[in-house]
Amino acid sequence: MIFRSELPDLKIPDGNLVDVVLRHCGELGDKPALVDGPSGRQISFAELPVMVRRFATGLARRGFGKGDVLAIFMPNVPEYGVAFLGTAYLGGVNTTVNSLYSTDDLIHQFNDSGARFLLTIPDFLDRALPAAKATGIEEIFVLGSAENCTPYAELLNNAGDAPQADIDPVKDLVAMPYSSGTTGLAKGVMLSHRNLIANFVLSGEVNPLVDDDKMFAVLPFFHIYGMVLLLCLALYSGATLLSSPRFELEQFLRIVQDHRVTLLSLVPPLVLALAKHPIVDQYDLSSVRLITCGAAPLGLDLEEACGKRLDCGIIQGYGLTEVAGACHIRALGSALDLPGSVGPVLQNTESKIIDVETGAELGPNETGEVLIRGAHVMLGYLNNPEATADTIDEDGWFHSGDVGYADEDGCFYIVDRVKELIKYKAYQVAPAELEALLLTHEAVADAAVIPSPDLEAGEVPKAFVVRKGELDEHELMDWVAERVAPHKKVRRLEFADEIPKSASGKILRRLLVERERKQVAGQA
Repeated sequence: MIFRSELPDLKIPDGNLVDVVLRHCGELGDKPALVDGPSGRQISFAELPVMVRRFATGLARRGFGKGDVLAIFMPNVPEYGVAFLGTAYLGGVNTTVNSLYSTDDLIHQFNDSGARFLLTIPDFLDRALPAAKATGIEEIFVLGSAENCTPYAELLNNAGDAPQADIDPVKDLVAMPYSSGTTGLAKGVMLSHRNLIANFVLSGEVNPLVDDDKMFAVLPFFHIYGMVLLLCLALYSGATLLSSPRFELEQFLRIVQDHRVTLLSLVPPLVLALAKHPIVDQYDLSSVRLITCGAAPLGLDLEEACGKRLDCGIIQGYGLTEVAGACHIRALGSALDLPGSVGPVLQNTESKIIDVETGAELGPNETGEVLIRGAHVMLGYLNNPEATADTIDEDGWFHSGDVGYADEDGCFYIVDRVKELIKYKAYQVAPAELEALLLTHEAVADAAVIPSPDLEAGEVPKAFVVRKGELDEHELMDWVAERVAPHKKVRRLEFADEIPKSASGKILRRLLVERERKQVAGQA
């Protein structure tokens, strides 16, 4: 059974990303478009197109053009939007980089994406410089100044007269975030102008923004959630978007209070903090009218507790990098605004559930893998036709790897994952990558890594390790931590006599997962 929205299809705007996103700039004038929350520094809607064209011109003068790749390795700052749209203006591709990445992670993404230039900040250069040197990055731009780097301001020191590229929105790429796969290293997700436009236009119809809305980008712009459903959607809708380079709870609460933020897009750990942390009572959060939660499942009790404490609406959505953002969102106050659900499928989009074993289509209240089809489904994985073919079938259905069901009214519930990815907060961690690393340790005979339920993070990586010598669990966890990005650290470890495997040698991760869930439940 194919599920569709009860609402009629929308006309998706034609044109390239820059023209669509900046459609309101002329009429909004001095209204703040992008604001740095901690400092109050801002870019107005009138200033934004000028800065975008100047950034594009700065790149063009260095030979950057259509199809070339810029790596953006920065925290959330107003300049992120200028760089992202300036690259798109020339028909270039933004490969957005996780700000927690290690040098090795950077090397993989720079090499795989074919990035020519890098935009970063001085604080990240300890990781960025060696990665750039190892991968042939031609020039590094930084906010501020640093030795052997070109200041960002220098890129904008021109008349902004570069011609806009002739872009085919359906075929030409504009963004290439990286998504972890169960086989190890992250893969470049190829997203076109049309993919992004379709997603923020359709998502924005579910709970429409109003003229005086202020959004707060707590979630990173390198993540599809922040890139499409915050940065692009806010600018397209004419809302003011605040951001902060790092998350600190007290600073976050102060910015929401002082700037009278109306919309919060969060992940479960932040909802948990709003629901339970005592410091929340010290701030006036009465301006918040709606919280949207995504990136990982949110428990019903936590959802209701947060909404009650802040006296605001709270809804959930569901999406993936490969569908350029969201594919299911609850509409606040609608008949399908059912607590605990992620709502119905978006307009112009189809979704269905199939049996995990047989691939047969299932009906209402039958649990299986969630599939999605629509204009926002990615073009494929970069340099990986095999993984693309495994994920998008010949009929255009994207196989999410997530397990869920839909009720008789088409309201979806996500209950588990076929994929073995660990969702630590909003970050994806591939078990196979950590297993491969553990097996390089001289005292490790075998290893398996699974998601362990955690109230604050959602899930944390837990390793089961078979020893072949003297080995202390904390020593081993510290050893892993020195070699991976912070979100990939093994946070729990258990020594085992053997790792359960199938006859073909595949780790029977599900057995370990079920055992872990029972153990955690017994401790609750």
